[in-house]
Amino acid sequence: MKITSKLWIGIAILTVLSPIGLMLPEHFRAGSAWGEWGVEEMERLAGYIPQGLEKLAGLWIAPIPDYAFKGCAPLFIAIVGVGITALVAVGIGKLLVKKGD
Repeated sequence: MKITSKLWIGIAILTVLSPIGLMLPEHFRAGSAWGEWGVEEMERLAGYIPQGLEKLAGLWIAPIPDYAFKGCAPLFIAIVGVGITALVAVGIGKLLVKKGD
């Protein structure tokens, strides 16, 4: 089996497994997934807002909050996102690698 085939299989496995980390805390009513906290939830968890987080909280606004568009299933959005990411990665790879290398 070629190394690129193994790479794509690994990426497919990680793509299938990664949503589990977001779904399990919700399923067990454990709050947000680790690291997915906003300022309010961080204050609730830690009792305060770290100075750096408070300063940088408004720096990045998610282009697709909650990973969904109105009326679209989050799974559909996730599949589209993975597809776009894979296409961009393949495109960059083709630009960087010359024929015959």
